[in-house]
Amino acid sequence: MPQVTIARLFEENREKLSLTWEAGKNGGGKVLDSELIGRSTKGLIGHLNFIHPNWIQVLSDSETDYLKNLDAVHLQEALHNLSTNGMACMFVAGGESVPQVLKNLADATATPLFRTQLTSLHLMWMVRPYLARTLANSTTMHGVFLDVLGMGVLITGDSGVGKSELGLELVSRGHGLVADDIVELYRLGPETVEGRCPPVLRDFLEVRGLGVLNIRTIFGETAVRTRKNMKLIVHLERPIGQELTRFERLPLNASSQDVLGVEIRKVAVPVAAGRNLAVLVEAAVRNYVLQLRGIDSTQEFLARHEQLMASGSGEDPGEL
Repeated sequence: MPQVTIARLFEENREKLSLTWEAGKNGGGKVLDSELIGRSTKGLIGHLNFIHPNWIQVLSDSETDYLKNLDAVHLQEALHNLSTNGMACMFVAGGESVPQVLKNLADATATPLFRTQLTSLHLMWMVRPYLARTLANSTTMHGVFLDVLGMGVLITGDSGVGKSELGLELVSRGHGLVADDIVELYRLGPETVEGRCPPVLRDFLEVRGLGVLNIRTIFGETAVRTRKNMKLIVHLERPIGQELTRFERLPLNASSQDVLGVEIRKVAVPVAAGRNLAVLVEAAVRNYVLQLRGIDSTQEFLARHEQLMASGSGEDPGEL
């Protein structure tokens, strides 16, 4: 399962969050584990909380003032609660000076204690997306992943069916390439799967006969994307014997594919000579956008057909 050490969290966010490591430097090896966090009732990150403690405790001026104003007995009780709640690290936000009692606690329990000039709210806004991506469940899929009309579309199919050629044509029509060949997929939320490109393959698209093309160099910065949420899978199929009759002309039930526990809409497109696959992919995306808005062309056509049959006449139902 995905994990991240506190030392890695610090190093990867030190400049962005203006972090300094104040105490607890022996605790850099502490690990945030997605499986353990998923089973726990504790929050991932939040303001100092003794009732429902967070894995990452954030202290703003309100929390530090609260600790400073406690008498000796209640302060020791609060510190004991902090030391036994299993927290991974602490942040003191807003440029506040770090109370010495917190530094002592951090050193005694090997709990990293960081300080930042950012406000606590700003800090959590920035750390939550980082943790969501770092601790997300992930997998890989074979295909070409693109941004088509603002929607993440994964083109799949057997080797040699024309995925990369289709991806190249879509890029030439103004759409964006995310990844070719291997697509890294991360589940960031209950219904959100994000696709990314492995660093070694970034910007590249392999086309048979042409070799490896640098899309950023050929088409410019706007032709590539770093990541995109996957919303649609277009599966290219080469019909056996070039027969298209086995494909439904009016598919009544939308098909989908399970990706990391999220149902992603899937469309099967037959590959045959003379078919403009780029136009078909664009049409599939536009049609899916309409369906998300409650407009289903197939159901609209069937309703019009039933209306015409019920009227018992051959008149255009739009004229009735």
